[in-house]
Amino acid sequence: MILNLDDYQAAARRRLPRPLFQYVAGAAETSAAFADNRAAFDALKLVPRTLRGVEGRSTRRRLFGTEWAAPFGIAPMGISALMAFDGDNVAARVAGREGIPYVLSGSSLTRMEEVLETNPEAWFQAYVPGEDDRIAALIDRVAAAGYQTLVLTADTAVLANRENNLRAGFSTPLRFTARLMWDVGTRPRWLAGTFLRTLQQRGMPHFENSDARRGAPIVSRQAARDFGRKDHLSWDHVRRIRDRWKGRLVVKGLLSHHDVAMARSIGCDGVVLSNHGGRQLDHAISAMRALPRARAEAGDMALMLDGGIRRGTDVVKALALGADFVFIGRPFLFASSVGGERALGHAVGLIQSEIHRDLGLLGCRSPDELDASAVLDPATPPLAHGR
Repeated sequence: MILNLDDYQAAARRRLPRPLFQYVAGAAETSAAFADNRAAFDALKLVPRTLRGVEGRSTRRRLFGTEWAAPFGIAPMGISALMAFDGDNVAARVAGREGIPYVLSGSSLTRMEEVLETNPEAWFQAYVPGEDDRIAALIDRVAAAGYQTLVLTADTAVLANRENNLRAGFSTPLRFTARLMWDVGTRPRWLAGTFLRTLQQRGMPHFENSDARRGAPIVSRQAARDFGRKDHLSWDHVRRIRDRWKGRLVVKGLLSHHDVAMARSIGCDGVVLSNHGGRQLDHAISAMRALPRARAEAGDMALMLDGGIRRGTDVVKALALGADFVFIGRPFLFASSVGGERALGHAVGLIQSEIHRDLGLLGCRSPDELDASAVLDPATPPLAHGR
């Protein structure tokens, strides 16, 4: 029985081959950063107000001039089409139908132009290449495709140490070892319904959007090299991209308030606080812990975050403490891997229903009414008694 987003993870474990499940579920090294994403939410307690007339409440929220049906979107997730058949288009269609933002990953397996036809309001997230000419060519391709919002991921200058992936048999490129073949063979529904169906209808998956041209197949050694050579990237590259890109520019993967201030000074339209789901620097702080200082520096930029969101209460905590919007990744990918569009639509509805309920229990009629008075951090000394 699927009653909440965590239930989809348990169902996906039964559906996906072990290496693919671990690729989605796993994190870097000791998974301390991953664990802190949840710990930061769990430490915060909610302070409900009562008898405030919450009939007719709404979950709608504005972001970048658009009123969305809920204050959350679908985060960019790489190789989604390997987890669920046509996974990128599945997410794009559901987001368009449900009225929430969708961000296509730069490590996706479906051409960005095709996904924008599926959902004309989709955003594109880029893993910026290491060479200036490739950067310019990729930005020009995104513009020519018609995307209005470009998200630059900033926290991947060095490849992370994802030991858990290696132990589970996942690698880039994907190597069809005897162990992998056994893992795949024990998941016949995924093998027939996703992988073989993909090969039959779309051919061998390629990294389609990491560059201006089509990238390498997922089984090619070139795949890993395409994502390397990024350790010299700097804020100067962001400035040049800002000059070249005429649409909305968002920088993702920031945790330091100094970096938020830098993004604002360059003229970015928004930032996404994120530790990459705990998949990059182990022991990095969670986005929620970075939120207060980031809010003080963000000014009129849109301040968004991701990481660890599983419940409606997580969403309202983030909004109350200053986030304009949140994004959810793993649970939505697990849902689409279990049941495609129908399951993903159900997952979106679950979290939206929770937010709707939580707003009412907090005494709010919309996300815009949330503020810091709704949240108590037990680590913070209580206020003195008085009026």
